[in-house]
Amino acid sequence: MKKPIQVFSWATPNGHKVHIMLEECGLPYEAIPVNIGQGDQFKPEFLAISPNNKIPAITDPEGPDGRPISLFESGAILVYLAGKTGRFLGDTDRRRYEVLQWVMFQMGGVGPMLGQNHHFRQYAPEKLTYAVDRYTNEAKRLYGVIDRRLAASRWLGGDDYSIADIATWPWLRNWKNQGVQLADYPHLEKWFQAIEERPAVQRGVKVLADLRKPITDDKAREVLFGSTQYQRR
Repeated sequence: MKKPIQVFSWATPNGHKVHIMLEECGLPYEAIPVNIGQGDQFKPEFLAISPNNKIPAITDPEGPDGRPISLFESGAILVYLAGKTGRFLGDTDRRRYEVLQWVMFQMGGVGPMLGQNHHFRQYAPEKLTYAVDRYTNEAKRLYGVIDRRLAASRWLGGDDYSIADIATWPWLRNWKNQGVQLADYPHLEKWFQAIEERPAVQRGVKVLADLRKPITDDKAREVLFGSTQYQRR
């Protein structure tokens, strides 16, 4: 019997990427909550496997050379799991590169920019018009890039569902809070709904979801957005 992969995570878009991938691949795993509102991400045992104090991270007791391996960064974890299972990364070099460019697009653009959008629209103590406008407009631009891609391709990485789709979809689930109307991007909307209907996706977004609570208290805001995260460790 295979030993389960340990997933140190929380119910966020980056966490959901890995939860969904594990469900899609049918790999045994154990989800270990890292409550980022309470500061679990700064504990020494978590920093040992995720030095950037961000979720998710994994430990696979059956690594590529038979020894345990730990990884952080959700994109790297998706590539690792795709390599481990031979799924969702394309079966030729050309297809793999086509997928990977869209994974990098998500990691370098969609995640950071929509993250800033969420911060200034939902969590910032002061509603700064310049920041809200900047990141709302950037969100709409990114949605447009995705919509144009999906006008020409069934999936982000080409003809087949891949880690590019798995990486991107969770970040678009909160489109209502991003100043975006999904109906304005018909090709993206069709793609979004197709992924939403996948059983593995439905299971993946439920992982740890019952533990996550709205950020309403000052302590959680300080841990997530204040000086705590900038302390040297």
